[in-house]
Amino acid sequence: MVKIRLTRIGRTHAPMYRIIAIDSRKKRDGEPLEILGTYNPETKELVQFHDARISEWVSKGAQVSDSVEKLRRQYKSSAAA
Repeated sequence: MVKIRLTRIGRTHAPMYRIIAIDSRKKRDGEPLEILGTYNPETKELVQFHDARISEWVSKGAQVSDSVEKLRRQYKSSAAA
């Protein structure tokens, strides 16, 4: 099963996260199938966000993690405003 979840990148005490599509059996920092965006939690900014690609993965049966779902709702509300 494919999951859409976060993987940590960045330095110590300066986290950044990538939104990735990955096989659910792989570890957190394993090789992703596709990189779908980047999130900076310090500024609460979505640096990149490919909502169309996430929707495509979901239509193929991918499960979205709770944290990515929150970011997705945040993106949609900011895009609508």
